[in-house]
Amino acid sequence: MPSSIDLSNPNRRIEIGVLLMSGMTEVLDVAPIDLIHGMNKDLLESIPDEFVPADVRAKGLDIGFHWVSESGQGTNRLTSGMSIVPTVCTSTSRFPSPLGEKDSFATCPPLDIVLMGAVLQQDYKPNEAELAFIRKSYEDCAAFLTICGGMMQPLQAGILKGLTCTAPQQMIPMLRQTAPETNWVEKRWVRDGKVWTSGVLLNGQDLMVAFVREYWGGEGSLGEALIQMGCWPLRSANYDE
Repeated sequence: MPSSIDLSNPNRRIEIGVLLMSGMTEVLDVAPIDLIHGMNKDLLESIPDEFVPADVRAKGLDIGFHWVSESGQGTNRLTSGMSIVPTVCTSTSRFPSPLGEKDSFATCPPLDIVLMGAVLQQDYKPNEAELAFIRKSYEDCAAFLTICGGMMQPLQAGILKGLTCTAPQQMIPMLRQTAPETNWVEKRWVRDGKVWTSGVLLNGQDLMVAFVREYWGGEGSLGEALIQMGCWPLRSANYDE
């Protein structure tokens, strides 16, 4: 069932998932999740008033983070020699989780926000279980974000058909030939409904700033305070601006 949550005014915990494929994920593509992590009320309790005033800090969100792989077992590779293990499932009254289980395709709760980064392997092909979970996550969520080449697996899963999307500039001529059912445009980021796509690497920061401003921004907002505090880039979606 599609998420009915109002991300701007949630009345429950927001479930956010980073989908880890079996290939090597580019670390800069998934790093922008930290801007949303900064809005987590548990983290905000440790930030002093001189960085985020108490009245703004009080707007913190209840967020559950899930790093999800097919089996939930072992480690998943990131670039630069890094690796990551799937998170331990966290229970809520809505989604009780087995004690000690890791976030897998079978155990992860329905996600409200999904993030995918590029798999840095030219000949990588997602298996059927990965494609099925991408489709399920898309159907369940309120927002589906892809950064850099992270749009390839959702494209292969068929969820980008009929949408306007972007990708790394070097890939767009090829994508216009091989995936003409998607309208490919050259921008730092693009939103079409609940799907957000970005250009290469650090354009994921541009996308995340736009995403946070869309739902939690504005004058005096927590999102704006964190963007300013972290010196996140403030650029147009257009490359020439």
